[in-house]
Amino acid sequence: MSAQHQSTPHRKHVEVVRLASQEDARQITSIINLAFSVAEGFFVDEDRITLAGVQALFDSGTFIVMENNHQVAGCVYLEPRGDRAYLGLLSVDPTCQGSGYGSVLMEAAEEHCRVQSMQCIDINVVNLRKELPAFYRKRGYIETGASAFPSDIKTKLPCYFIEMSKQL
Repeated sequence: MSAQHQSTPHRKHVEVVRLASQEDARQITSIINLAFSVAEGFFVDEDRITLAGVQALFDSGTFIVMENNHQVAGCVYLEPRGDRAYLGLLSVDPTCQGSGYGSVLMEAAEEHCRVQSMQCIDINVVNLRKELPAFYRKRGYIETGASAFPSDIKTKLPCYFIEMSKQL
């Protein structure tokens, strides 16, 4: 994302996509936990992240947020790792899901990585979220492996991560 703000007037409301600041941490935490509780509540009971966790991520990476009516309606986290970036926590307010916000955030994240001279984006998706690999495949991500789900998170069902990557 070369510009600080990007408007997308072709949507229902005018949204702003921008780099987040620490002042956005509470809204980011709320959106992540709301989105993940709806999407992953069938296998995890806990909140996905704490406010302190979001604040700590600002030390190692960047959040991109989408605002709708001056409220954070979605976010995505990017962490540089050499010439690669890790992308995670893609979250859209459940009342806005299906509106293309996830795709807009992914496009903004990929553009931000290109501007930062990243060569590749890596993501992890939970195998139980059957819709996610197709969502990312459609955007050019390919499966590259699998890894264990964090052992400190209690799950109702056994699960693991599907690792995916995209060359930029």
